[in-house]
Amino acid sequence: MNPLLGVCFHWLGGLASGSFYVPYRGVKGWAWETYWLAGGFFSWIIAPWLLAGLMTNNLLGTLSQAPASSLIWCFIFGVLWGLGGLTFGLTMRYLGMSLGMAVVLGFCAAFGTLMPPLFNGEFVTKVLGTQSGLIILLGVVVCLIGIGIAGAAGVSKERELTTEQKQAAIQEFNLRRGLMVAVFSGVMSACFAYGLAAGDPIKAITLKEGTSTLWQGLPVLVVVLAGGFTTNFIWCLILNLRNRTGHQYFQASGAPMATNYLLCAVAGTTWYFQFFFYTMGETQMGAYKFSSWTLHMASIIIFSTLWGIALHEWRGTGRLTKSLVGLSLCVLVGSTLIVGYGNYLGRK
Repeated sequence: MNPLLGVCFHWLGGLASGSFYVPYRGVKGWAWETYWLAGGFFSWIIAPWLLAGLMTNNLLGTLSQAPASSLIWCFIFGVLWGLGGLTFGLTMRYLGMSLGMAVVLGFCAAFGTLMPPLFNGEFVTKVLGTQSGLIILLGVVVCLIGIGIAGAAGVSKERELTTEQKQAAIQEFNLRRGLMVAVFSGVMSACFAYGLAAGDPIKAITLKEGTSTLWQGLPVLVVVLAGGFTTNFIWCLILNLRNRTGHQYFQASGAPMATNYLLCAVAGTTWYFQFFFYTMGETQMGAYKFSSWTLHMASIIIFSTLWGIALHEWRGTGRLTKSLVGLSLCVLVGSTLIVGYGNYLGRK
């Protein structure tokens, strides 16, 4: 157990998650559903199976020995998380990277962090009943405050910019529609944390097979992400049929096909690495591994906000809005340090 190392792993996961959508911006001639599914094959199928097969021992044997209940719940929570993932993509379209991720991940952080100990009956004894748990809970609250400040920055931006200015950075900017989608996405996306918790028996089996502690979560990702793939696959095919965009998998107007697929491969693989590093970070958090979700969410918002600044999503805003953006970053960084310190005390 090394909470400092765990925080570093979660920051790497946040960097991956906060960056993955950038390559999609370079895709030309494809509708959202086309490039989302093309990238999803790498996110939810290719990368999970490839890396789990390389980094763990006897992957197929591990999954075949796993209790049916664990596999089923991992898959179901993956399906539910997939609903959040679908609407997450729509949130990016309506709110942009920085504001969109802030709102979605705010709800996701609260539900994904606090529900597992509540469900397991450990919230009073492990969280409220220990100094470490209380400090971690403080870190969660600080994280939510930081997310709220980021949301306030978005509202301030909405008031300051003209419609033309907003759409210059985000072509489909729509605050009201985006916030509605973001709330749903955030709540459903928290199901990923439940899926990882349901996979604890699978982790125990892969450890018995000789897998390193650091990689024990990779077989669980295979199952959870298979559920997420199912939801996304069905919905994207429906959109392909409805919008008559299925032909785009075989042609792209205004761009080479190879370029589009390469960008989707980079985006999808980068997306997967958020949970690759997440499972590594979780192994370093000991009895308080539920706090990993807060660390992950805060790190994602930090890096997505930085990307939003780099991509000029806040261009044209006034001093108040920019100050709120900067304050949200400082508060979120502080929340990760508080949670990390709480885990450090917990190892004593």
